[in-house]
Amino acid sequence: MKHFTALEEVPRDLGPTVVTIGNFDGVHRGHQKVLSTLIDTARERSLTSVAISFDPHPALAHGYGQDHQEIMDQQARSQLMEALGLDVYLLLHYNLEFAAQTPEDFVRSTFVETLGARVVVIGDDVRFGVNNSGDLTTMRQLGQKYGFEVLVVEDLKAQDDRRCSSTIIRSLLAEGRVEEAANLLGRYHYMTGEVVHGLARGRELGFPTANLSLDSMGLAPADGVYAGWLTDQAGVRHPVAVSVGTNPTFEGIEQRQVEAHVIDRPQEPVESFNLYGQRVTLEFVAYLRGMVAYRGPQALIEQMHQDVEEARQVLAA
Repeated sequence: MKHFTALEEVPRDLGPTVVTIGNFDGVHRGHQKVLSTLIDTARERSLTSVAISFDPHPALAHGYGQDHQEIMDQQARSQLMEALGLDVYLLLHYNLEFAAQTPEDFVRSTFVETLGARVVVIGDDVRFGVNNSGDLTTMRQLGQKYGFEVLVVEDLKAQDDRRCSSTIIRSLLAEGRVEEAANLLGRYHYMTGEVVHGLARGRELGFPTANLSLDSMGLAPADGVYAGWLTDQAGVRHPVAVSVGTNPTFEGIEQRQVEAHVIDRPQEPVESFNLYGQRVTLEFVAYLRGMVAYRGPQALIEQMHQDVEEARQVLAA
């Protein structure tokens, strides 16, 4: 897959193309449906498939989304789209000047003059151009004017008739409902980051943990304990019990932490299982319980044994 970050980088001979636009945060099942339609159409017609996205998120550029958190970073989105078979990912810088383009200016300069679009694949709720003034009707009118076909992909609904959307997925993760989020994502939600040294409290309690660095990529779910999987740099997947939060049993911890205890890991020698410095992927499979302050370390140790056993059973199932 080719990756461009400006219209000027796109080769003049790239087209003709099939194009779609979106933020693609999470690359969830709804996004996958649009992208699959895009890719299949391109292959059937011997065209190049192109997905256009924006960085930063428009909500941040316009100043109405200061609390906005991304489900995943751009690198993860790019990897997932490449795995689907996308030919080109065009990630455009979004600012107020870019946002001031009329719908027609945006379509003409990007779809027509730069990409030579023959087909545009969009959802029926598409909005584009200044003040989101362009919609599906606008796109069809522009298609007639500039000679491209518009294919509309209907919303994908989950089993409970819930619409697949990044906003809903963020809300589910904020409530710890990782199983429901996985249903919309089409996979387990995950974070990636480097394993760093923590306070070593887990080791002292008999439950050594792999602590993710504070700059890890991916949205951390609600505080609590989860069953999950940790994949190390060698590609080995380990069952884990994951703690997210400040660990209220101990005082003085204000920064949220994400730490994973590998279940049934070899205890000796310690050197045979060292994750420090590795960049790992941590998947969240199931929510086990909320974060609770226990009356001393012994009560916490007993609860952690229960957590590990429950996580073991969940992952075995």
